[in-house]
Amino acid sequence: MAQKIKLSTIAETLGISTATVSLALRDSPLVAGNTREKIKEQARALGYIYNRRAASLRTSRSGIIGVVVHDIMNPFYGEILKAIESELDRSRHTFILSNHYDNVEKQRTFIETLLQLGGDGVIMSPAIGTPPEDLQLAEENGMPAILVARSMDGLELPTYRGDDSYGISLATNHLIGLGHRSIAMIGGTDQTSTGRDRYQGYVNALRKAGIEVDPNLRIPGPRSKQGGFEAAVHFLSLPQKPTAAVCWNDLVAIGLMNGIARAGLVPGRDISVTGYDDLEEASIATPALTTVWNGQTEVGRLAARALLDRLAGSHEPDGMHLIKPEMRIRQSTSPHRPRA
Repeated sequence: MAQKIKLSTIAETLGISTATVSLALRDSPLVAGNTREKIKEQARALGYIYNRRAASLRTSRSGIIGVVVHDIMNPFYGEILKAIESELDRSRHTFILSNHYDNVEKQRTFIETLLQLGGDGVIMSPAIGTPPEDLQLAEENGMPAILVARSMDGLELPTYRGDDSYGISLATNHLIGLGHRSIAMIGGTDQTSTGRDRYQGYVNALRKAGIEVDPNLRIPGPRSKQGGFEAAVHFLSLPQKPTAAVCWNDLVAIGLMNGIARAGLVPGRDISVTGYDDLEEASIATPALTTVWNGQTEVGRLAARALLDRLAGSHEPDGMHLIKPEMRIRQSTSPHRPRA
């Protein structure tokens, strides 16, 4: 087997100290930029591989961060992850990703594995039903946790998410302002803080406008394009004849619009539809989707920064940190016109 290249080998080749090589490979500002690059180039040429395990024994840090979310196939989480990755890259941290699919046991196994690997911290959107003890286990073992997108009762951990109640009220008020009075809400679940807050924002906007809240106009459950598409049949058969729909997210809204079009109606003209999150797909949908920007890039960036600050010994106060959503008005909404 080939012999492992040591720091001393690189140092001897360049005629410098082993300490200088070590600092350069860790991007220390104590070594001049051009010298750092020269050392890295020589390390690559010699085939040097950084020994993270040995480094972790010296520093008590592994450089590994865990990230666990519901489902990375949802572009909402993809945008959060991209922002987390960008922030961690600047600090030369590596992250390990897991999808929990709202399976508490799968999430627990990931956290335990991360602890066994000596993970420095974890950023997570907790699974439905996560007991506080699971995160307390991480915290008590020196692995701080930051929450994103969803909050948890019974824990005062730093939590970064959009202001969901306010955001959905923006979408609902937009439709009310266009003259709609029979407005359905499609998707989501009361089992998550996000679902409860978004439904409450919808209810609050209707009540403030003097519109009676009809529980039959709520179609809970869908969170995907397929779910939104399948919900279109139920939506179009409602006896209340809703003229508009506030959707749980952009995926549900796009699926619903496809279902409406399949039924021979024109979304944005016959039925107004709003989404939530302002994913990249929203602006190129047909029609272009009116939606609410939910700050997912900011959520990811701030969460990663908060964790890094904690690891450095200083951090933002525990508790909720809300990003203020913004309305994005496009072609999928229009003034109310009675359905035939």
